[in-house]
Amino acid sequence: MSHGKLYIVATPIGNLEDITFRAVKTLKQVDVVACEDTRVTRILLDKYGMTPQKIISHHQHNEKKSIPGILNLLQQGYTVALVSDAGTPVISDPGNGLVREAVKAGIPVIPIPGPSAVTTLLSVCHFPVDMYTFEGFLPHKKGRQTRLQQLADRAHVTVLFESTHRILKLLEEIQVYCGERDLLVGRELTKIHETLFRGTVSEALSWFQDHPVKGEFVLIVAPPVKK
Repeated sequence: MSHGKLYIVATPIGNLEDITFRAVKTLKQVDVVACEDTRVTRILLDKYGMTPQKIISHHQHNEKKSIPGILNLLQQGYTVALVSDAGTPVISDPGNGLVREAVKAGIPVIPIPGPSAVTTLLSVCHFPVDMYTFEGFLPHKKGRQTRLQQLADRAHVTVLFESTHRILKLLEEIQVYCGERDLLVGRELTKIHETLFRGTVSEALSWFQDHPVKGEFVLIVAPPVKK
């Protein structure tokens, strides 16, 4: 029996209309969809009339346990699509372990590209982004100071993710380690309450202290100004 195929499918980061034709076609054709939260993914599947034979949970807390079962399905010839709650799987989301094991097992892994919070914000950045480092979420404790120092020393832009509860802390830390820098902060990208803030670190701190900070954040930090 020939192996199935593992599709890594990007899904919308907010606006469900941002899904690609190819992603819809793939999700309609696969046998199994593996996702972070089945409730979130069902909303997308229902909107576009996608009815896979099986929807299974695959997230950071059960990843090690779910990988063998997914590999078994693939080895039996089933096709599986991996999706995250929003955006491109594996990018600051679960999935790398599954991809690694699938490759080791000789199973084809096929990317279905689409929305990404990283490229979405980079596309509207007002300072040069021809070279950038993607940091994702900084570690909460161990290694955080080291990563912030690396950010401060970097000669090109840095892209970060941050949560509602830590956005003000992150801005304060950037100010301490990096001084005054240009920033682009995106909140709730592609959603109804999307916000784009352009300014310096101190201006961002002042603005977000006076405005609601609920939602998911992407930040682009400019390099230091050359003297």
